[in-house]
Amino acid sequence: MKISELSTPAALVDIARMERNIARMQSRMDSLGVSFRPHVKTSKCVAVTQAQIQAGARGITVSTLKEAEQFFSAGITDILYAVGITANKFAQALALIRNGCDLKILTDSVQSASAISAFGIANDVRFKVMIEIDTDDHRSGIKPESPQLLEVAHALAAGGTQLQGVMTHAGSSYDLNTTEALEKMAEQERSGCVRAAERLREAGFSCPVVSVGSTPTALSARKLEGVTEVRAGVYVFFDLVMHNVGVCETDDIALSVLSTVIGHQEEKGWVIVDAGWMAMSRDRGTQKQTRDFGYGQVCSADGTPLSGYTMTGANQEHGIISRTGDPDLSIVSRFPVGTQLRILPNHACATAAQFPEYQALSSDQNIQTWSRFYGW
Repeated sequence: MKISELSTPAALVDIARMERNIARMQSRMDSLGVSFRPHVKTSKCVAVTQAQIQAGARGITVSTLKEAEQFFSAGITDILYAVGITANKFAQALALIRNGCDLKILTDSVQSASAISAFGIANDVRFKVMIEIDTDDHRSGIKPESPQLLEVAHALAAGGTQLQGVMTHAGSSYDLNTTEALEKMAEQERSGCVRAAERLREAGFSCPVVSVGSTPTALSARKLEGVTEVRAGVYVFFDLVMHNVGVCETDDIALSVLSTVIGHQEEKGWVIVDAGWMAMSRDRGTQKQTRDFGYGQVCSADGTPLSGYTMTGANQEHGIISRTGDPDLSIVSRFPVGTQLRILPNHACATAAQFPEYQALSSDQNIQTWSRFYGW
């Protein structure tokens, strides 16, 4: 099958770009002397994840237990579920472990840790647990110097739970856009997580794993002393938010949405395509950055960015493409009905989630269909 034969909208993966992104990240982690555990929530795809493992990744990170189940069924056993767990998910996690999955779970509160311990005692299971550390005030986690850190460790130990280590995610790195700021955040992430591990060890707890990571900090860190593994996810495809952060170029972005011109508003300089927010998602992550790409950067069918043209508006199944500045009044002849265009996404994870499968495009323009996962 060729691109011109695809029904649109379709999620395209440029295999050569994806493989280049994978090699870049793995090479960097190898040079820094740490293991790499990719966050596969971006692709939720066995074919993509297998490429990451073949490049040298050790284990995976998931954001849902459904992902854990599906990747485990595909033969991947070393899995970190990197979202705080609650009691209604214990049985699901236990089933994975009893089936042979080397599952690690996450907590950041005494209440949660106590519930994990109680369930473990009642069901004769020793969960492997990571404690989440907050190193940037971005989301969840315990501050490295907080008394709560040791309280959580004691709550886990009371039930014989195995403390696997500490992990952090410097998500605020997405708000940065200079080399200096990114390097500083990477060091803040590293030093905070390492300090939490030191405090646990000083208190007599084993803490073998120190896990850090986000795509911007992973690609910006200059040293990772004390860190054992790094996690990152969106790097595998990259997107326009990462472009604005400064860690990739547009020709590194491996995911795009193939769309077809279905009409025009000539007097407004609008092109109407068959990919709306149901294809691109409603994520407008570039809106708060230095460059706003609307709902996405417009490219020709071969992936070449068309300077000045973005998806400026979106309804459920209709996208509006226009030129920055004065309207393009020759829009009808420039983009006739039937023209195929690729749209680069703001947030690859969100755009990928709109599709049940990828159309994976090889360098010789052949297409494979790769399934992706859904659900919790």
